[in-house]
Amino acid sequence: MRILLTLIVIAAAAWSGYWYIGKTGVSEGFSTWLEARRAEGWAAETGTLETVGYPNRFDTTFTDITLADPDTGLAWEAPFFQILALSYKPNHVIAVWPDEQLVATPREKYQVTSSDMRASVVVGADLDLPLERTTLTAEELAVTPVSEDQTTRAEALRLAAERLPAHPATYRLGLAADGLSPALEWRVRLDPAGKLPERFDAFEADVTVEFDKPWDRSAIEEARPQPRRIELRLAQARWGELELQAAGEVTVDAQGYPEGEVTVKARNWRDILKMAVASGTLPDAFAGTLEDGLGLISQMSGNPKTLDIPLNFRNGKVRLGPVPLGDAPVLRLR
Repeated sequence: MRILLTLIVIAAAAWSGYWYIGKTGVSEGFSTWLEARRAEGWAAETGTLETVGYPNRFDTTFTDITLADPDTGLAWEAPFFQILALSYKPNHVIAVWPDEQLVATPREKYQVTSSDMRASVVVGADLDLPLERTTLTAEELAVTPVSEDQTTRAEALRLAAERLPAHPATYRLGLAADGLSPALEWRVRLDPAGKLPERFDAFEADVTVEFDKPWDRSAIEEARPQPRRIELRLAQARWGELELQAAGEVTVDAQGYPEGEVTVKARNWRDILKMAVASGTLPDAFAGTLEDGLGLISQMSGNPKTLDIPLNFRNGKVRLGPVPLGDAPVLRLR
C-alpha cells in the first residue's frame, strides 16, 4: 500500500509539473504572438490573458481584445475571447466568442451579436498549425452596420471546413443559414409589394476549393491563401416562390479571374431578374434585352417560369448563356 501511495504521489506531481509547464507555454505563446503582430504594425492588444483549467484543461481567456491588420484594413474587437483545450489533446480547441463583438472592414464597421457563437478547430501536429477541420456555429446571429440600423439576422448559422486527404491545400466547405432574414431596407427595395416572406426558406452551399497554399498560421500572420479551383457542388436559395440553384466548376488565375462554367437553375426567374435590377446588381437599361433573350431560352425548354442555363466565365468576362453580362468578379481574399 505504501508503494502504491508513493507511485500515486509521484504520478500526481509529474502531471502537475506537465500541466504547469504546458500552461506557461500556452500563455507565453499567445503573448509572443501578440508582440510579433505589434512589431509588424498591427494593433494587437488585450486587457488580460490568463490560462486556467488544472488538471486536465488549458483554457485561455482574453479580455478587451483588439486585432487590426493595417495591410487589409480588417479589424476585430471583443470584450472577451476564449480558446479551450484538453491538456492531453492540445491540437483540438474550442473557440468561444462573446454575445457582442465589432468587426471592421475598409468599407464599414459591423456590430455582431449572437446568443452562442463557437467553433471546434482541429489542427495538424506541426508548428505551422495546418487546419484539418473546423465547424463554426452561431445561434440568433445578427449583423448590423454601425452607420445604419439595418440588421441582417439568422436563427442559426453553420459553417464547416475539412481538408481533403492527400490534398494539403484543398478543402470541402459547407454553409447553412437557417431562418435568414435580410435587412428591412434591402427587403423593401427588392420586394416593394411585400409578397415575399420575411425569411429565406433555405440558404446553403456545398463547395470544394483548392487554394494556392494550406490554411495555417501564415494565413493570419502573412497572407490569405487564394483560390485556384472551385467546385460548386450545389448552392441554393429559396425565398417564397423564388428558387435559385447553381452548380459547376471554375479555375481561378493569379489575378483572381474565374474560368469555367456554372449551371444556374432559376424558378420564377423573371421576378429574380426584377430583384437584381432593384438591388443595382443589374443595370435597368440592360434588363429588357436580357429578359427577352432569357425568355426565348426558357420557352425552348418547355417551362417559361424555369430557367436552366450556363453561366460562362472566360477572359475576364461573364456570359449568361449567349447574353454578355460584363466583367467577371475578381475572386481574391483580402
